Amino acid sequence: MFFIELNDTQCKSYLIADMEAGKAAIIDPVGSNVDRYLALLAYHKLKLEFVADTHTHADHRSACTTLAALTGAKVCMHEISPQPKVDIRVLDGDILKIGSIEVKVLHTPGHTPDSISFVVNGDRVLTGDVILVQGTGRSDFAGGDAGQQYDSIINKIFSLADSTLIFPGHDYRGNKQSTVAIERETNPRVAGKTREEYIELMANLNLPLPERIQEVLQINQSEIADNSVKFPLIAELNEILQLDAELVLQKMKLSEPPVLIDVREQAEFTGELSHIKGSQLIPLPELTSSLGLIDRYRDKEIILICRSGARSTTAAAILKGMGFANVENLKGGMLAWKQKGLPVENKKSPS
Repeated sequence: MFFIELNDTQCKSYLIADMEAGKAAIIDPVGSNVDRYLALLAYHKLKLEFVADTHTHADHRSACTTLAALTGAKVCMHEISPQPKVDIRVLDGDILKIGSIEVKVLHTPGHTPDSISFVVNGDRVLTGDVILVQGTGRSDFAGGDAGQQYDSIINKIFSLADSTLIFPGHDYRGNKQSTVAIERETNPRVAGKTREEYIELMANLNLPLPERIQEVLQINQSEIADNSVKFPLIAELNEILQLDAELVLQKMKLSEPPVLIDVREQAEFTGELSHIKGSQLIPLPELTSSLGLIDRYRDKEIILICRSGARSTTAAAILKGMGFANVENLKGGMLAWKQKGLPVENKKSPS
């Protein structure tokens, strides 16, 4: 197995390759380094099988879809990732192959809901931001949960063999790697701490937000990389009321039901998750240009819908900023709707 960190910066990307088979994967590629990745692949005559993000990044633009478009590789992320252009959606325990190399997926939420770690050939784990060398990733982004993060570290990462090498998604102290045994015994965030102590510690870090977080995070969630959408601030996203699926269903039965606007892409609207009967498809990139169509609903209740609730929260904040007072979001999106067994249809959006 050929294994190398590609960036030599605080932000880590990893190449995994079976040189004999000529096949490779890149984990957590950074948008500004695409040319470097392509050159390395060409030099070693490697075919890129898949690219993967361990989670939806908030501090840098992902290169996954760009690399996929240039090489034909598949994009891999967790099932609940909000990103629309994902070819392989994985769950805990799934196995991926790179030639003869086996990569096992661990769902390790906490830093973000869609955080995953990759156990490569049983001797190393790529942990993204759930655990770092002598630290852990922050849990105060949207969807972050310190309790879940503690559980992921203790029950998933620390359950691996003591000698398992840990390769994190970031490092700010010049570290390259660690081991499960070292982190279990000495990591100052988790070693010897209860779940409650860890939650309290993480709640009092008071870390500054990354620069341009509202743009980077929402671009990575939506795959909109141009100026067609002015992304709202995090504070504006936090103001959007989140409605459980059952409540949305109840509202649909009222004499004056809310307007349902689905902001996914057409392929998603009629794809595996289908859509809610009566919902109108207006993809997020087209939202502001469709104001003439939406304006007739200005005095009505509007509920926004997407795959997991991330893009639609952005859409709801955009509409609120344009003067629509009564806008809400389907919490958890169509994933939550389908998990509840609520009705869907596959017909095209009503005109």
